[in-house]
Amino acid sequence: MPPKSKLGQNFLIDPQAAGRIAAAFGDLSGRTVVEIGPGRGAITGALASRAQHVLAVELDRELASSLRTRFAPERVTVIEQDVLDFDFAAAAAKAGERLCVAGNLPYYITSQILLKLAAGHKALDTAVLMVQREVADRVTAHPGSRDFGLLSVTMQMHGPVEPLFTLPPGAFSPPPEVHSSVFRWRFAPRFAELGVEEEGFLRFARQAFAQKRKTLVNNLRAAGIAAEAAAAAMEKARIDPRARAESLPLKALAQLWRALSERQSGERSEPPV
Repeated sequence: MPPKSKLGQNFLIDPQAAGRIAAAFGDLSGRTVVEIGPGRGAITGALASRAQHVLAVELDRELASSLRTRFAPERVTVIEQDVLDFDFAAAAAKAGERLCVAGNLPYYITSQILLKLAAGHKALDTAVLMVQREVADRVTAHPGSRDFGLLSVTMQMHGPVEPLFTLPPGAFSPPPEVHSSVFRWRFAPRFAELGVEEEGFLRFARQAFAQKRKTLVNNLRAAGIAAEAAAAAMEKARIDPRARAESLPLKALAQLWRALSERQSGERSEPPV
C-alpha cells in the first residue's frame, strides 16, 4: 500500500530502531500499550512480542485491515480511529492500569497529540515517541537554551522528558526531508510539588511565552497584567526584571505565578474605597 501524504505517512523500516523503541519501556510483561499510528506494523510487532496487549490506533482503513490480518487479536487490537478522538481514560479503566504509549507521530499533528497526552496524564504511565528532531529538541530543552519554550514547559510540568536517539531519513519509507528523534516521557506531574494550579499555571505560561523576543514583563503587560504588578511579583520571586521566560527554570516560573496570584488575590480582597 503506497503511503498517503495527506496523513503524513513515513513508515519506519529500520527493525533495530523499532526494537529500541519497545525496549525503552523496560519490562512490558503484563502491560497494555497504546500505539499511535502503527502504519505497517514495524513498531507494533516489537511491542506485541513484549507486552501483554497492544491497542493499535490507526486512522487509515486499509492499513487497519492489513494489521488485523497480520497480528493475532488476543495480542493486538486494531482500533480504526483518529487518535485525537481516542479515549485514553476509558482504555486505562478497561485495562485496570495506567497505559504505556508508543508511536511514530505524524508531523502535521504532533503538537496536538502531545497536548492530548498531557491533558490525559492521569491515565498514562510512560510514553516513548518518535517526532521530528526539531520538535524533540523543544520538548527536551533546558531553560536558557533557544529551544526552551511553551511546549517544553507544558510537557515537563507533566513529567520528566529525556532524549533517546535520532534516526536519519533513510530509516523511513518514503524518507522524510528531516531527521526524527525518539524521546521518553514519564508522566509524573509537578503542579502540586511546585505549588501551582494546573489550568491557571498553564494559562500563565502561554502569556509568558507569547512572544519569545520580548521580556517577561512585556509579555505579561500584553496579557493585561499591569507593569507595576508584574515588577513587584518578579521582585518577590527574585527574578531579574529584564529576564525572558525562556531563561527561567520551572521552579522560578512557579514562584512567579504564585507571587502574581497572591497579589491579584489581595487586590480582590481589599474593600472598596
